[in-house]
Amino acid sequence: MSALGTVDGPGSVVPRARSRGAVRLPAWSVLIAGLVVALVLVAALFPGVLTSTDPNAVDPIAALAPPGGGHLLGTDQLGRDVLARIIYGARPSLLIGVGATAIAVAAGSVLGILAATGGRVLDEAIMRLTDVFLAFPGLLLALVVAAVLGPGTGDATLAIGASLTPGFVRLARGQALVVKNADYVRSAVTYGRGRLSNGVRHLLPNTLPPLLVLASINIGTAVIAGSSLSFLGLGPKAPTAEWGEMLSDGRDFLATAWAMAVFPGVAITVTVVAVNILGRDLRRRFEGREG
Repeated sequence: MSALGTVDGPGSVVPRARSRGAVRLPAWSVLIAGLVVALVLVAALFPGVLTSTDPNAVDPIAALAPPGGGHLLGTDQLGRDVLARIIYGARPSLLIGVGATAIAVAAGSVLGILAATGGRVLDEAIMRLTDVFLAFPGLLLALVVAAVLGPGTGDATLAIGASLTPGFVRLARGQALVVKNADYVRSAVTYGRGRLSNGVRHLLPNTLPPLLVLASINIGTAVIAGSSLSFLGLGPKAPTAEWGEMLSDGRDFLATAWAMAVFPGVAITVTVVAVNILGRDLRRRFEGREG
């Protein structure tokens, strides 16, 4: 049995027994989380639908204006509209989170399946290297990679993806070992099916579902990590609006313009909580639990 289920045949995974003491998420919380994620997606894909204000328009006369009037959430030190920058900041923030998770899923599934099917030497090499990376806190590892690669959206995405990959490698390997020992896979090997064909036909389809469940939960972690890198100056370059970068700008004006830091922080928090709620609900459904 794997962490998420057992294999019953080609392309199918049987959910594990229901966990005792699990807390069922209220239906309304899942609904609200879905609406929040949908709103963030609209902001990321079609920001012009939510605001007509240019997020990079400078207005020194209106600098550090409080919420209200012509600027619903106030302005920053350059007079740029905070609400517009939060809306436009959803794209790079979400791009880093989703992109880094996609990198981790792709690399983790390949390395995990290779470890499970490539023989003892390759398995030991991949898993010992994975253990080394797991010994470092994820954010610290992302900081090291980002410091080497330099600032930028793509580099931050790659750095966070690298820090998330070890967890996906372990899960993919465990799931692949379960599938590898299933009767129908053994039969395929007996009839001469090669490793590559076996991996594509049987291992990959049965390994991906639990990886995607884990990915849905880790997107929130990746968003936080991306904002952290941007806060430290290792994210998207100015004047691109990004939530972590907005937090970094606002920390110097908390006494005079609290909205500069508070509202981007709220955007990060609400988005991550909503994504985690949907991820937990997806995991519950995948495992066949009621809560």
